Amino acid sequence: MQNLHADKEVFGRVKLRPAAADDQAFLLGVFASTRGDELALLNGDENQKAAFINMQFNAQSRQYLASYPHADNSIVLLNDDPVGRLLVDRGAREFTLVDVALLPSHRGAGIGTHLIADLLREAAGAAKPVNLSVWHSNPAKKLYERLGFSVANDDGVYWKMSWQPTTNACQTERNNY
Repeated sequence: MQNLHADKEVFGRVKLRPAAADDQAFLLGVFASTRGDELALLNGDENQKAAFINMQFNAQSRQYLASYPHADNSIVLLNDDPVGRLLVDRGAREFTLVDVALLPSHRGAGIGTHLIADLLREAAGAAKPVNLSVWHSNPAKKLYERLGFSVANDDGVYWKMSWQPTTNACQTERNNY
């Protein structure tokens, strides 16, 4: 069981700042850290793997920009050090959690839960649902379910998940604080 007082102390040191052009190398590193399973399947040297990661990162970046041109692209800071990224589109009818990723050394510490719970509180205040997509192989699905998301659609590769403020706001609060 995590110590709530210690969690609040840690979360008080977690902040967001807008991503800037000079954050691209950091964002590439965060992206690469989430692709270990894919890299393990590649037969190739480190240069080929780096080229693959660069290609995938650039494709993802273009897709995010085209699909969510007004999304807030933030760098997650812990003690003013970058530890991850959060990309959220706050649309007129819904919020979309486009991407949340932390460096491996900061995963499992509750930072992601804290960031998402904050987003859900904001969405509840605006009376808007929050939607996301998650790969079938991504263990984060359990986190999303714990926070009150449910599967709305399954295309065989991704689960489309949704959180509704009217039914889940109180559950989210109870589960996380």
